[in-house]
Amino acid sequence: MKFVDEAFIEIHAGKGGDGCMSFRREKYIEYGGPNGGDGGSGGSVFVEADSNINTLIDYRYDRIFRAHTGDAGKSRQASGKSSEDVVLRVPVGTTVIDVDTEEVLADMTRDGESIMLARGGRGGLGNTHFKSSTNRSPRQTTKGTPGESRALRLELKVLADVGLLGMPNAGKSTLIRTVSSAKPKVADYPFTTLVPNLGVVKADRYRSFVMADIPGLIEGAAEGAGLGVRFLKHLARTRLLLHVLDVAPLDESDPVASAVAIAGELEKFSSALSEQERWLVLNKLDLVLDEERDEICQDIVERLQWTGPVFIISAATGDGCQDLVFALMNAIEERRLREQEDEAYGEQQQELRSRLEKEAREKVQALKEQSRKNREAGKTVEGDDFGDDEFDDDDDHDMDIIYEQ
Repeated sequence: MKFVDEAFIEIHAGKGGDGCMSFRREKYIEYGGPNGGDGGSGGSVFVEADSNINTLIDYRYDRIFRAHTGDAGKSRQASGKSSEDVVLRVPVGTTVIDVDTEEVLADMTRDGESIMLARGGRGGLGNTHFKSSTNRSPRQTTKGTPGESRALRLELKVLADVGLLGMPNAGKSTLIRTVSSAKPKVADYPFTTLVPNLGVVKADRYRSFVMADIPGLIEGAAEGAGLGVRFLKHLARTRLLLHVLDVAPLDESDPVASAVAIAGELEKFSSALSEQERWLVLNKLDLVLDEERDEICQDIVERLQWTGPVFIISAATGDGCQDLVFALMNAIEERRLREQEDEAYGEQQQELRSRLEKEAREKVQALKEQSRKNREAGKTVEGDDFGDDEFDDDDDHDMDIIYEQ
């Protein structure tokens, strides 16, 4: 299945049917009077969230959706048939935005949720409505009103409780393979992950949460370099971020410098994202000698001046992963409960997520616009990964989303 997380479409609701001008004509009935019926309503356009859909690929190629016009009224006061509505089914987590006004029309967060995007036109009135004691044979009718039309941008953000951050080849995909049933590609070279991967992590039989792995970030990502920045918006709905750090990189780079670089890119991309709670996960301890582990980890924590939770694991062997899963599960449940019981805290978290989504949307659109201007001017910018998504299909990749029941 191809993974597309953004699409541009046009929707056109149906026009209402016209009212009918007709007069009763029957044998032996004189001056039968008006009997023209009303026109039918035009079809409206709805969007509906469907948990069985994981991508917006259907809207990459079919871009224009039109509802039918309502039937005109008929004689004998028969109303025209109303047109059927058009229903656009999208993945849960899709945001619908008006291109012209940048207004968020719908945020589909629940399976089965349905919202009207464009209202169909009302049917016109037949001449029956205009009869009176002084106008017994009216020849007035009204036309059906036009339906609404909109140009829309669909944005998909995966729904996850925990998001993974880190440099390429830090072991994020290995971690999600170890703790869930997801099977993203794993290899010994960077940029193995090209699209987000989701996995359901089960702490025990009745407790689970969703973890999201996005492509690795590199320095300069906030300016469009690499793959990860275009998928950072998928972390907008997470409750926790895990910063996965390779303590034994093959290129012998400094893990602390890598961590600082990632934090800087988050701040440049979105101040709200940098405010999200982050836990530090020191990975690949299986590549470090036992007698050096404590010293190396302590040195990294001290140099980073890290005050939040720290976990030492080996995703490849599974060491420390179960403790991490239990700690994440407890933290997520505590936050869910607090959001329900503490109204002020819930509003604060909702405001943070809304600000994060807005900043991420503005940043990605700005990067795409700059990339478009560079191409029009014939400039080639090294590391620019923002092609014309509206027409370029090269960014469509296979996506692996597995939900374990």
